[in-house]
Amino acid sequence: MLKLFTYLFAVGKFGKLLTTGGTMIISIFVYSWVYGWKYAVGFVLLIFFHEMGHFIAARQRGLDVGAPTFIPFVGAWIQLKEFPVDVETEAYIGFAGPIVGTAAALVCYGLARNQDSALLMALAYSGFMLNLFNLIPISPLDGGRITAIISPKIWLVGVPLLAALFFYNPSPMLILIAILAFPQLKAALSKDNGAANLPAGYYNVPMNQRVNYGVLYLGLVTFLAIMAYEMHRDMGNR
Repeated sequence: MLKLFTYLFAVGKFGKLLTTGGTMIISIFVYSWVYGWKYAVGFVLLIFFHEMGHFIAARQRGLDVGAPTFIPFVGAWIQLKEFPVDVETEAYIGFAGPIVGTAAALVCYGLARNQDSALLMALAYSGFMLNLFNLIPISPLDGGRITAIISPKIWLVGVPLLAALFFYNPSPMLILIAILAFPQLKAALSKDNGAANLPAGYYNVPMNQRVNYGVLYLGLVTFLAIMAYEMHRDMGNR
């Protein structure tokens, strides 16, 4: 019986690896048709590092979490099998993805400057833009999870940003995000910010935590916006 449980546990772990590895390979294959295989590999790895930031942060907070799953032209996600006990935990997990993803983009940027590589420069730019996009303050994006610690009503700021992006570059992914965001926005407009369906005291966090996350959030958004702008201008000049 013990051997059977050990075998099932190993199969379960192997299944998770297959899910992540298999969906990564599918994504690389699809992206290769459009961008070439070298860029496809790099881009999928940037997404992988971003998601692993969430994964590690969730494990640090003791939450059961699934391995990353990829969908081409949508991105990837990790499945939280346990809901965070408070908004600070959710903000912590939400922040970890853009932090690790930005670090990976910075590595690409440093290597691109050192080797004068157009491919790595394009990957660095994509990494900065990917993480900047994810910081739009609207749930279910990372920005929505982070800014919820300040106030879920900040999600309303993300609505015009999402609409502007759609008119600038229409995308089915933006429509999907809008559909997923609608129930969250509805909850944010309620008197209790939708806390009735959350654990007791979910939004009860010290003011210094709200300030710290707010400063870190604005700092990261500013940094990514500057890097993306400067790189876009530099690549345009080239």
